[in-house]
Amino acid sequence: MSAEHTSNRFIILALAVGGFAIGTTEFAAMSLVPEFSQDLGLSKPQAGHVISAYALGVVLGAPILAVLGARFTSRRLLTAFMAVFAAGNVLSALADSYITLLLSRFLAGFPHGAFFGVAALLAASLVPRHKRSQAFAMVLLGLTIATVVGVPLAATIGKWVSWRWVFAFVALLASITATCVWLLAPSNHRTGGSNILAELSALKRVQVWLSLLIGAVGFGGLFAVYTYLASTLIEVTQAQPIAIPIVFACFGIGMTAGNLLAARAGDIALLPTMAGTIVICIISLAIYPLTTGNVWALSAIVILIGAGGGLSTVLQTRLMDVAGEAQTLAAALNHAALNFANALGPWLAGWAIAFGAPLPMTGWVGCALAVCGLLLFFVSVQLEKSHPNTAAALPL
Repeated sequence: MSAEHTSNRFIILALAVGGFAIGTTEFAAMSLVPEFSQDLGLSKPQAGHVISAYALGVVLGAPILAVLGARFTSRRLLTAFMAVFAAGNVLSALADSYITLLLSRFLAGFPHGAFFGVAALLAASLVPRHKRSQAFAMVLLGLTIATVVGVPLAATIGKWVSWRWVFAFVALLASITATCVWLLAPSNHRTGGSNILAELSALKRVQVWLSLLIGAVGFGGLFAVYTYLASTLIEVTQAQPIAIPIVFACFGIGMTAGNLLAARAGDIALLPTMAGTIVICIISLAIYPLTTGNVWALSAIVILIGAGGGLSTVLQTRLMDVAGEAQTLAAALNHAALNFANALGPWLAGWAIAFGAPLPMTGWVGCALAVCGLLLFFVSVQLEKSHPNTAAALPL
């Protein structure tokens, strides 16, 4: 094994640690709501605003930082993103009021999408073209492992020590990532467009928008179920309290496996893998309501639903293919789209529940969203076939 190959593996590992930190703070914050709400005297709506502030930071930060960072090297960008992320989590740990926690969570979320976008491009540049999806999957592996290990660990720390130490721990991981990236990453690698206008050219490409819509809509189904999973386990399945973290761990295991398998398959046949992953989402979400009466059957289908998370990996590769010079913006927007899905799915599922639908029906709401994602995929493919010479750069 060459020294360069070893160095590249350590760079990708460092990026995965950053992904683990981001995944832990994003998902664990939901489990820490009771602790920081009680400590700071927040109402339920205020606690919800704190969670939403992070997602808003992701959606706004991804395009802004991608465009403004067009002239900088990947090493500088990733180091800066992790530094801002660390600062946001330090401030979260020190927050003493609703406003300070709200602003610090927004700051922590601001570099989230841009980090994953630039990290995906850097990781892809370190491996042969036919292994791009696998390289990004290794970066995203940190986030998926966080759903299995980081979130339960954070929930335990928050319950028995303090929710503040969770954010402090995440800040430490971010600082380690920033240091390793600065020391190991190549100093001359750039992510794509050389200026702001080159990056903004991504917004003129129909295939970029279609790919983002596939993620924003198709991925919403997964979040429609995930958001109400705990409530379903308690009120419908009537599972024992000890079963709840186990079922959530099943989701994380499925997402980790789906991420790795979709990446390997995507490097062989990208478009069929995208379609297949969405079909898995449709089938598993359709079956979900039929399994909510039994915790074992529910756990099995939750693993399959989590496996649908592999869609994010192949979508990232698809965006690399259709974005032209605007690689950074397109890659970062992928995570903005996924966070939009994180808002869309729960909102539609909540709307259905408000109108009297039982909790298991969140699966069918998610199934409908996944079907829409598949239809958007077919539109994208047909458009590409009808414009074989310009499909990757079709101007609006």
